[in-house]
Amino acid sequence: MLDDRDYMRQPEYHDSGWVPRFRFRWSWTFGLIALYVLVFLAGLVAEKFFPNNHFFHGHLVPGAKGPELYPGYLPLSAEGLAHGFVWQLVTYQFMHASLLHILGNSWVIYMFGRELEDLLGVRKYLALIFSTGIVGGVCQVLVAQVWPQYFGTHMAGAQFFSGETVGASACAFGLVAAFAMLFPERELTMLILFVIPIHMRAKMLLIGEAVLALAGFSFPDIIMPGVAHAAHLGGMVMGWFFVRKILQGDWSRLSGGWSPAESRKPALRRPVLVPLEEKAPADFVASEVDPILDKISAHGIQSLTAREREVLESARKHIKR
Repeated sequence: MLDDRDYMRQPEYHDSGWVPRFRFRWSWTFGLIALYVLVFLAGLVAEKFFPNNHFFHGHLVPGAKGPELYPGYLPLSAEGLAHGFVWQLVTYQFMHASLLHILGNSWVIYMFGRELEDLLGVRKYLALIFSTGIVGGVCQVLVAQVWPQYFGTHMAGAQFFSGETVGASACAFGLVAAFAMLFPERELTMLILFVIPIHMRAKMLLIGEAVLALAGFSFPDIIMPGVAHAAHLGGMVMGWFFVRKILQGDWSRLSGGWSPAESRKPALRRPVLVPLEEKAPADFVASEVDPILDKISAHGIQSLTAREREVLESARKHIKR
């Protein structure tokens, strides 16, 4: 039943003997990671041969009241935005402070970005990526202005990097949040330090990362000092907002149960979902599953509500039994 719909089928992998054959397919996820690597290598070359460049880091310049930090053109800083370098909100996402930094962010974006790109399409996927990075950057800059003693100009995206914020960590946290919103029950296998495997559901990973970011935000000198926890939190919030408010159009929590689209509709009584076991399979598919599959075909799986996802999950389990 469900597999009769082409958009509900799992991708096929062709095996040849003991070695599975995978076909490489270009995607924007790979393109972004390639850009991260190229910019990282360019930064290493610039530091080696052009140590006084103004692109990859700021410099101290003489001033009337002593040396002042002139911001770099590409990393994010409050001083850079004050100079009108608004492009820093995008360019800082492509810079990384160390090999471990770029490996961690690239791995998370690779793991979650591929499926989100296929699900959302290129335009929405890139909008998700850059919006989470931009919102995360804005949050970090604002927090640094409010609490400079904790989040001042000495903080960087994940390492100390010339007093400026760098890294795609906000994007990575935003992708995790979006994935967990769309697939909360998905079983994941994560590698701690790229070695130790742990199993958890997507929603538990999101909760764990949120707790870690909040703890680091509250105790920046104790928990992972030098990390832009405000940027991580901003990216996660934007990932949640993108899925719940932009893709699914659920504005009820921001409007007290009222939304403009609903104000012109007559009040309807929400149908009570009859348990699958109490309905004949054919009736259940015709009345509950088929309309949901038609909705996916017309608007994409991201348009489903939580209840509709529960119905599909119940149908999947019943078919497996």
